[in-house]
Amino acid sequence: MYREHILDHGMNPRHWGLLDPCDVDHEEHNITCGDRLRITLRIDHDGIIREVGWDGEGCAISQASASMLGEVILGKSVAEVGQITRDQIVAMLGIPLGINRLKCALLSLKTLIVGVAGEQHDEADEEADDNGTQERR
Repeated sequence: MYREHILDHGMNPRHWGLLDPCDVDHEEHNITCGDRLRITLRIDHDGIIREVGWDGEGCAISQASASMLGEVILGKSVAEVGQITRDQIVAMLGIPLGINRLKCALLSLKTLIVGVAGEQHDEADEEADDNGTQERR
């Protein structure tokens, strides 16, 4: 059922292990199946992802997707990462996915996007504080 590259990434994950310290640290869960994924990133002053680390538990698809996504985003800007689509993740995996497996495959992208968006929000808050302004809610 699984292609060889999915099994390879599942058994030999790339970028496995959390980074400490890191600039982004975010965890998500797939409540449908119980998969869990935590992604950590180091981002330089130009907004380029210089290091990726992750850990998690779940099926071969969720774990392989995280490993493959780590390979894809290394060296890319935060802006480029924000443009990654679900179709790109599905194409990267290279197998047909039903609705439940699609959620497994997309867990890494969701974790990445929400984590990066949270970091950008935190930076905007800090910048506003540095400028003596208050955030409006």
